[in-house]
Amino acid sequence: MSHLPNTQVDRGSRADEAAIRAAISSTPRPPQAGPLSAALTFAWRGMLKVKHVPEQLLDVTITPVMFVLMFTYLFGGAVAGSTAAYLDYILPGILVMSVLFTTVYSGVALNTDLTKGVVDRFRSLPIWRPSPLVGSLLGDSVRYLVAGTVIIVLGVILGYRPEAGPLGMVAALGLVVVFSFGLSWVFTTLGLVMRSPNAVMNAGFMAIFPLTFLSNVFVDPETLPSALKAFVDVNPISTLADASRGLMEGNVQGGDIVVVLAVAAALTAIFLPLTTRLYRRG
Repeated sequence: MSHLPNTQVDRGSRADEAAIRAAISSTPRPPQAGPLSAALTFAWRGMLKVKHVPEQLLDVTITPVMFVLMFTYLFGGAVAGSTAAYLDYILPGILVMSVLFTTVYSGVALNTDLTKGVVDRFRSLPIWRPSPLVGSLLGDSVRYLVAGTVIIVLGVILGYRPEAGPLGMVAALGLVVVFSFGLSWVFTTLGLVMRSPNAVMNAGFMAIFPLTFLSNVFVDPETLPSALKAFVDVNPISTLADASRGLMEGNVQGGDIVVVLAVAAALTAIFLPLTTRLYRRG
C-alpha cells in the first residue's frame, strides 16, 4: 500500500483549508442584531415556550377565575351585603392581585434558564447584553394581559358593568400591566440570587402574599384596626387598586395614577441595573 509523502499531505491540507476559508469569506456576514430586535426575539422565545407547553397559562387563567368566584360568592354577602355589590368592589382588586402574582414567574423562568446553563449560551452571543432580560419581561407582559383579560371577561359575564365602560377597563388593565412590569424586575433580581426555581417561587410568594392581602383589594380599610389601616393606606398595591377602581368607574384620582407610575419607575430604576449587573457577573 503506497503512502503519500508528507509534503503532499501538507499541501492537500492547506488546499482544503484555503477552500474552506474562501467559501466562508464569500458569504456576506449577517448584520448584528440591534437591541430592540434582540429583545423582541427573546420575547418571542417566551411566547414559543407557552405554545409548546400551554399548561403554563393555567396560572393566569384558572387561578384568577377561582379567586373571583370564591371571594364573590363565599364572602360577598357577609362583606358587602350582596354578591353584586361585592363584585363591583372586588373585581378591580382581583385584577391587580392576579397580575401581580404572575410577576413571580418572571424570576422563576430566569432562574430556570440560569440553572440549566441557557444563560451561559446567551452571554456568548454577540448581542446587547440585557436583551434576554428585557425580552423575557416583554414576553411576560403578554401573560399579564392574558390574566387581566380573563378577569375582566369573567366579571362582565357575572354582571360587572363599570361606569367608564370598556375604555375604563382597558385603561385599568394597562396601568396594572405597567406597574407589574416594574415589579417584575424585583423578581428577576431574586431569580439571579436564589439557587433553585422552587426557592424563587417560595420567596416570591412569601413577599407578594402579605403585601396583597394587607391592602384594600378585599375589604375597605375603614373597617380595619387603626395600626393595620395605616399600613394599608401607604401600601402601593392599595393605591394601584384604588386607581384601577377609579379608572373603571370614571372617578379616578390623578394623584393615585402618579403614585403608581412613580413606584413602577422607581422599581425599574433600582432593580433593572441591579439585575443587569448580576446577570453580567454570572
